[in-house]
Amino acid sequence: MNERLTWLRSRMLALVLRPTARPLGWGIVVALGFIVGEIAFVLFMKRTAPDNSYGAIFLLGVLVVAAGWNFGLAVATSLASAVVYVYFHVEDGDSLVPAFLIFLPLALLASVLASQARLRAAESEERRREAAALARQQSALRRVATLVARGTDPTDVYPVAVAELARGLDVDHVTLTVFDDDQCVVLAARDIAGKPHLAVGERFPLDGDSLNSRVRSSGKPARIDDYAAVDGPIAERLRELGLRSGVGCPVTVDGGVRGALIVGSVRDHPMPPETEDRIGDFADLVATAIGNAETRAELQASRARIVAAADQARRGIERDLHDGAQQRIVSLGLGLRALEASLPDGDAAVRKQVDNLINGMADLYTELQELSRGIHPAILSKGGLGPAVKTLARRSPVPVVLELAADRRFPESVEVAAYYVVAEALTNVAKHSGASEVAIRVLLDGDDLLLAIADNGAGGAMSGGGSGLLGLRDRVEAVSGRLEVTSAAGAGTTVRARIPGPPAVGADAVG
Repeated sequence: MNERLTWLRSRMLALVLRPTARPLGWGIVVALGFIVGEIAFVLFMKRTAPDNSYGAIFLLGVLVVAAGWNFGLAVATSLASAVVYVYFHVEDGDSLVPAFLIFLPLALLASVLASQARLRAAESEERRREAAALARQQSALRRVATLVARGTDPTDVYPVAVAELARGLDVDHVTLTVFDDDQCVVLAARDIAGKPHLAVGERFPLDGDSLNSRVRSSGKPARIDDYAAVDGPIAERLRELGLRSGVGCPVTVDGGVRGALIVGSVRDHPMPPETEDRIGDFADLVATAIGNAETRAELQASRARIVAAADQARRGIERDLHDGAQQRIVSLGLGLRALEASLPDGDAAVRKQVDNLINGMADLYTELQELSRGIHPAILSKGGLGPAVKTLARRSPVPVVLELAADRRFPESVEVAAYYVVAEALTNVAKHSGASEVAIRVLLDGDDLLLAIADNGAGGAMSGGGSGLLGLRDRVEAVSGRLEVTSAAGAGTTVRARIPGPPAVGADAVG
């Protein structure tokens, strides 16, 4: 109940004491109406009590006009009311001293006080609007900053940033551009709904005068208070949108101006002086999003180069083992066989020693062959991921249930990463899990390759515990993938990986 009474009092006060003056014409009408009404009231009351003075009633109109309109109209109303007040006193034969020494000073004082009160109300309303605008901007900044902190792709940050900036500043137009040689390209735009607007991807030459050209040349905020006074294709296009003024700030990444964040207004007056600072906050967030994305891309590219170099080194080692050491062992084995055949039949001891050497050479060849397969499996390069995973499943000491639904070839980097995910997971199952069975699923989700290796063992695996899972995570992320390990104690371990992989040229069936 108290809250409702407070609200009613504030509403009634706002109706009388306005922060901005009402139209002058209505003020004149109200002033005349009050004077006429006050005259009628005094005439009526004098019939009832002719000995009483009702002159104070004329202060009512003065107060109302002073509270609702400008000071000049309030003074005019005070003088008019004083004249009427004097008339009644002259008519009654009273002294004019009260009119000049009491009523007129009171009326003028009431005008001054009411005007000052309206001025204070205007200042309070302006502070309230500024506080509300600042609160809107801070909320908008928080929403954009949250996206940036989450590592959201810049292309998803751009439209949110311009929308939040338009809402936070309550402006008619916001554009985010990027500089491309002697042009600027629209990355995101926000305009009044239903009005003509700039399209994403629209290009403009930086000829003539514009906020884009000013920001690019100076690297500092710039403003144009009247688009009608500047020439150029951008100014002409913005005039078509009905914009009259604008303010722009640079989007600076690593010390270089990449683009501009620009707001525009259809109002006749220039934009407030604090607009540059408010736009600059959003421009900094956009620049941070771009910088973070480039840093992630550089890190991912660096990882990919390291992984590719390691794979190339493995292929070289495998090739050297196959073409060098393994072939040399085969040649030595054949030589020993020839030597064995040339030995006399009665020299059994020497023949036995040679036979042992031949068997040792055969074992060494087998070990080198297994080693070369582990370094870089030839079957992966020849047959693809499907046959390679099948080979891993056959060699696993733990029984494997295999679901293979990836029926095409992938880029080599994707196939190698997927192969080592399966190989490392099976190695961990055999060494650490105590599982009796492991399930391998190789599936497709659009162009993405999905892997899942789940065992029914003891669980408790940790990605940083020396099991090789940390290296696998780096390898998968190097090809823009994600790797997750779920391993609750007593509930087995599941390794999942999603690797983006457009189909390679000349895809073959994997079966």
